[in-house]
Amino acid sequence: MSGTHRQEKIMHKLFVMFTLAALAGCGVETATTAATGAAIKHQEIEQGKKTMTGVENKVGAAVEQMQQRADKDADK
Repeated sequence: MSGTHRQEKIMHKLFVMFTLAALAGCGVETATTAATGAAIKHQEIEQGKKTMTGVENKVGAAVEQMQQRADKDADK
């Protein structure tokens, strides 16, 4: 095997290793980005649940108030 051919094989192996390392790094970054996005969505869902509970409480209070007024008007 000639020295040039051997150097080409070594360079090819190095190129493949660096390419695989770069692609693996992209995969890690993608996974991290996905995990961050999922955490943000989870927070949004939790905040939405809190908002919905607050709205339900306000609607319930308004319905109760309307019922009390209706009962009061019926007694007159």
